[in-house]
Amino acid sequence: MLVLVAPGQGAQTPGFLTDWLALPGAADRVAAWSDAIGLDLAHFGTKADADEIRDTSVAQPLLVAAGILSAAALGDMSGIAPGAVAGHSVGEITAAVFAGVLDDTAALSLVRRRGLAMAEAAAVTETGMSALLGGDPEVSVAHLEKLGLTPANVNGAGQIVAAGTMAQLAALGEDKPEGVRKVVPLKVAGAFHTHHMAPAVDKLAEAAKALTPTDPKVTYVSNKDGQAVASGAEVLERLVGQVANPVRWDRCMETFKELGVTALIEVCPGGTLTGLAKRALPGVKTLALKSPADLDAARELVAEHTQA
Repeated sequence: MLVLVAPGQGAQTPGFLTDWLALPGAADRVAAWSDAIGLDLAHFGTKADADEIRDTSVAQPLLVAAGILSAAALGDMSGIAPGAVAGHSVGEITAAVFAGVLDDTAALSLVRRRGLAMAEAAAVTETGMSALLGGDPEVSVAHLEKLGLTPANVNGAGQIVAAGTMAQLAALGEDKPEGVRKVVPLKVAGAFHTHHMAPAVDKLAEAAKALTPTDPKVTYVSNKDGQAVASGAEVLERLVGQVANPVRWDRCMETFKELGVTALIEVCPGGTLTGLAKRALPGVKTLALKSPADLDAARELVAEHTQA
């Protein structure tokens, strides 16, 4: 059984969209999305530097566009026929397109509003996120709470991402939980999936009112609790609320295992989620779509693991 997943913010790197835009029809499609949301996605995906694409209002639509574009290059959903789809944080919007809950234009419109609202919320207080590598999750979570930090991403495979003010994160750097090997600051511009993002929820809810979701055509696994969601309306509701609540990617991977996953493909800019899967889902074949050069291998994996 094949699972198709989409990465979250922090996966972007300068120029990562360049090779994808050289594919037939890709530049025109991205230009149409850019016009629809008022953001030059081609520029930011090819010419912008790391600081420019770190901007939340830019990074989020760029990631969703890249995910949709790379999946389309792989093949349409009827041809890929994944057994399940999921996305990490903003990648959940990409996954909603894969599941047929939203069309690509609606998804780009929603993520543009999401990025702007979260950037505005992040500007209120200087906040950020750091990954904890190693350690016992229960010990780490208790330690984070003692420092006033939130375990914003519980990613499984020994990784938790802490979020809070820069002062709180600095304290974490000086006082790591027992067993944690390293604390790595992430290239994000705010404490996402915490109470700091609460102002963005209302704005996103307002934007969601203009959308008409349809029920998922394949199993859609939610970050909220790792559960499969069968209603398009509920998927959209969860997308709204999730910006201020922790990502439970560990539970998503547990659900993949329960569903009988045998292969996992991560769309562009892939790498992060396949890395987690290699540690948490032993025996599952993984592939990250980093560039069009990976498409042939991905198609082979699809053919081997697609449900009949």
